[in-house]
Amino acid sequence: MDNLITVLIGLVCLVAGGWGALLIRQWRAERKLREAEDEAETILTRAREEQKNVILQAKEEAVNIKAAASTEYREQRSELQRQEKRIIQKEENLERKLESADRRERDISNKEKEATNTLAEAENLKEKQVHQLEVVAGMSSTEAKELLLQRIDSEVRNEAVQRVRRMEAGVREEADKKSRQILAQVMQRCTTEVVAETTVSTVALPSDDMKGRLIGREGRNIRALEHATGVELIVDDTPEIVTLSCFDPVRREIARIALSKLILDGRIHPARIEEMVQKARNEVDATIRTEGEEAALKAGVPGLHPELVKVLGRLKYRTSYGQNVLMHSIEVSILAGMMAGELGAKVGIAKKAGLFHDLGKAVDFDTDGPHALIGADIVRQWDKSVEIAKAVAEHHEDEEISSVESFIVATADAISGGRPGARRESLGQYLKRLENLECIANSFEGVEKTYAVQAGRELRIMVKPEEIDDLDSMRLARDIAKRIEDSMNYPGQIKVTVVRETRAVDYAK
Repeated sequence: MDNLITVLIGLVCLVAGGWGALLIRQWRAERKLREAEDEAETILTRAREEQKNVILQAKEEAVNIKAAASTEYREQRSELQRQEKRIIQKEENLERKLESADRRERDISNKEKEATNTLAEAENLKEKQVHQLEVVAGMSSTEAKELLLQRIDSEVRNEAVQRVRRMEAGVREEADKKSRQILAQVMQRCTTEVVAETTVSTVALPSDDMKGRLIGREGRNIRALEHATGVELIVDDTPEIVTLSCFDPVRREIARIALSKLILDGRIHPARIEEMVQKARNEVDATIRTEGEEAALKAGVPGLHPELVKVLGRLKYRTSYGQNVLMHSIEVSILAGMMAGELGAKVGIAKKAGLFHDLGKAVDFDTDGPHALIGADIVRQWDKSVEIAKAVAEHHEDEEISSVESFIVATADAISGGRPGARRESLGQYLKRLENLECIANSFEGVEKTYAVQAGRELRIMVKPEEIDDLDSMRLARDIAKRIEDSMNYPGQIKVTVVRETRAVDYAK
C-alpha cells in the first residue's frame, strides 16, 4: 500500500513537473516573440528614418544638379553668343577685304593695259631707232650683235688668261717655296752615296796561258763552267781578260766569284768547277740575305718576311743607268719617310713602299711586264699590304696615283735618280729626249723654231709674231708644258720659254 502511494505521488509529481516545464517553455517562447517584435519595430522605425534621410539627400542633390546645369547652360549660351558676334565681325571684315581686292584688281587691270600700250610704243620707238642706227652704221642688228659678242669674247678670254696666269704664278710660287723648303730639309738630312757604279763583266787573268786552262781539253772546262753557272764565258784576243755575258746579274756574280777562286786555286777541271760554283752560290746567297737585312735596317723597316729580304738583297747586283738599285732603294725609303713626316702622311707606309718600289727589277728578266707592277705583285704575295702594293705599282704611273704616299714615293724616286752623279744617260737616249722635246714644241701652230738647251732642262721656242700675240704666247707656253708632262718621263723640271720678237726694218736713202 505504501508503495502504491509512493508511486502515485511520484506520478503526480512527474505530471506536475511536466506541466511546469511546459509552462516555463511557453513563457520563454512568448518572451522571445515579444522581444523579436520589439526589435522588428525598432528596425522598421530606423529604416523609415533612414529612408526619409535618403529621400531628403536625393532631393538636395537633384536641386544642386539642376542649379549647376542651369549655370552651365547660361555660360555656354553666353559663349555661343560671343562666338556668333566674332563670326559676324569676321564676315564683315572679309566682305570689306573682298571689296578692296576687287578695287585693286580693277586698278591692276587698268595699269596692265597702260603698261601694254607703253611697251608697244617703246617697241615701235626701238624699231625706229634700230632702223636709223642700221642706216647710219651700214650694218644690220645681227651683224652688230656678232661684232659686239666677238669683242666681248676676246676681252673675256684675254682677261681670263691674265687672271689664270696670275693665279698660276701665285700658286706655283707658293708651292715652289714650300716644296723647296721640304726638299731642302729632306736632302740635307739624307746622306747617302750617289756615285754611279758599273757592272763588272770581266775577270782579270794572271797570264794568257790561263785562257787555255780555262777552255780545257776540247773545251770541257769552259762547257762545264757555262753549264754550272748559266753564264756565257767569252775568251777572245783581249790580253789577260775574260768576259762574262749574262742578263741575270746574280748568275754573273756567281760566275765571277767561282772563276776568281778557280784562277787562285789553279786546279781547273769539271769536278772542281762544280765545287767552286756551289761555294760561290752559297757565298752569294749569304751575301744576298745579309745585304737585304742591312738594307731593311738602314731604311728603318724591320721585321720583313724572309722572301722579301731575299728579293731585296738581289738588288745589290742590279744597276739602273749605272746606279746601284739597292742603294737607290734605301735612299728612296729614307727620303720618302722624311717627306711623309713633313707632310703629315703615313711614315711607315711611305718608308716601306720606298724600299720596295724597285723590287720588280730583281726578277724582271724572268717575268714579263713593268717592274713597278711586278714589284707590287711581290709585295701583295709576301707583305699582304694593299696600300704599300698600290704605292709600288703607282710610282711610275703604270697605274693612276691614288694616295699621298704614292706621290711621295714617286717624288723620292725622282730625287734619288736625278741627283748629280747618281745616274748616267746614254748618248742615244739623251739625243732622243732632246728630239722629242723639239718635236712636241714644233707640233703647235705659230711655232717658227725650237731649241732644247741646258741638256734638255730648258726649251726655247721662237714664234711667228704675226700669228701669235702676247697673250697667245702665254697660252702656248702653258699648253706645251702640259703636253710635255703628259707624254714624257724626265727627272726634275723643264723650263718652257716662248720668245715673240717683232722687228721693224727700213732703209734711209
